Amino acid sequence: MGLYNWLLAYLGPILGVLLALLIAALAGVVILYRRLQRLEEGYRTLTAGVDGGNLEEILHSHMAELRDMVAGVAETDALARDLEQASRGHIQQLGFLRFNPFRETGGDQSFALTLADQEGNGVVLSSLHSRDVTRVYGKALVGWESAYPLTAEEQQAIDRARNNGHARP
Repeated sequence: MGLYNWLLAYLGPILGVLLALLIAALAGVVILYRRLQRLEEGYRTLTAGVDGGNLEEILHSHMAELRDMVAGVAETDALARDLEQASRGHIQQLGFLRFNPFRETGGDQSFALTLADQEGNGVVLSSLHSRDVTRVYGKALVGWESAYPLTAEEQQAIDRARNNGHARP
């Protein structure tokens, strides 16, 4: 009867420990159940839009799509670089100035116009208007400089073009 008496004596603490273990086990089951739900949700998200198949096939399919997308991005990047390079030779800088070179004529009918690319290569056009005649001159620009002498108005139009956009000083 020694064991029986011992069990009766410690029945309360034993039941308390067993109850605590049961509560801990139930908490573990709840935690595992929630993890399983999240895992299933992730699996459903991963396999969305796929008809059947196993996980390995799905992953291979996703990897193939990813490779195609990476190749598309690389092609787009190369195209953007080519366009950027080509655009450097396009007219990007514009400088315009109207002026009156002769006091006897009315209004600012003369002008200087600079058309240049990003590097300052292009042309400066100028027009001198008088009562009898209008003359137009063109001077090539290379790196914002001309081999021909420039008037103050032409230089001002060049400066405006150089400073109005993407040109580097």
